[in-house]
Amino acid sequence: MEGEVTVLTPASSKSRSLRTTLPMSIVKQFKLKQGDRLSWKLQARGDEIVIVVKPIEREGGK
Repeated sequence: MEGEVTVLTPASSKSRSLRTTLPMSIVKQFKLKQGDRLSWKLQARGDEIVIVVKPIEREGGK
């Protein structure tokens, strides 16, 4: 197994979306705070789909 593992939970009872918790190592690495926004990009690489997640810079700089 590689990296950290998180568990998916329902985002709400009215949606089929799922949510997970960001591992603390990622929160610390990017100095994330509640309300910060993330960009999610999917990339096909062979037999895998790789998800690239990047913080969106806050107004006034990060």
